[in-house]
Amino acid sequence: MARDQNTFAKRQREMEKKRKAEEKRERRRKKKEQADTPPEGVPSDSSTTEQ
Repeated sequence: MARDQNTFAKRQREMEKKRKAEEKRERRRKKKEQADTPPEGVPSDSSTTEQ
């Protein structure tokens, strides 16, 4: 019986680690997207070179 409880606890820990890793990955992805996009009030370099 103790084996089943330990197995369940281990599975719960593993699932929690995976969930946290996924959330962290998502935060990093959003942060990277925000850094890649220029602020809206500032014109980008490509639009200033067109004449």
